Amino acid sequence: MSGKSNNKNSPMNPEPFGNWFKSFQQFMNDAPVKGFLDTIDDFFRQPMFAQATFPVSVRELGDQQIVTAELPGIKKEQIGIDILGNRLTISIKKQDVYIHEDDKRNVYQQKESFQQMNRTITFPQPIDEKKVKASYRDGILEITVPKIKGKAIDINE
Repeated sequence: MSGKSNNKNSPMNPEPFGNWFKSFQQFMNDAPVKGFLDTIDDFFRQPMFAQATFPVSVRELGDQQIVTAELPGIKKEQIGIDILGNRLTISIKKQDVYIHEDDKRNVYQQKESFQQMNRTITFPQPIDEKKVKASYRDGILEITVPKIKGKAIDINE
């Protein structure tokens, strides 16, 4: 038997790529690369269509219909309401900018996100946009849509 050991981890037979792996791991954990990799991780941690929509309910109250949308964290300026025929569309455009600075106010990471969401409600009759009213308070958008009465048609014999 020779004096060599068959054990791969023995000091006589060091792993040939050990130093390279240590250097690579250190490089991946340094600030610029780690920040970039964290951003990629954040992207894939989020579900693909998370918050792609928002809850909306429609209820009848006498001669009007009330549309309620739950929009927590949304500012009034980020909301759009459009009417076309018998369709009412609520649009949300939200843009966030996050800037991380060090003690000397040097920016070392900046994230920007833009999110657009739409919900369209179809009514059985055309909407008179001049009579629609909307209010927004505490994250709740409420839109009042008056019902339009059609003309009853008599059936001849």
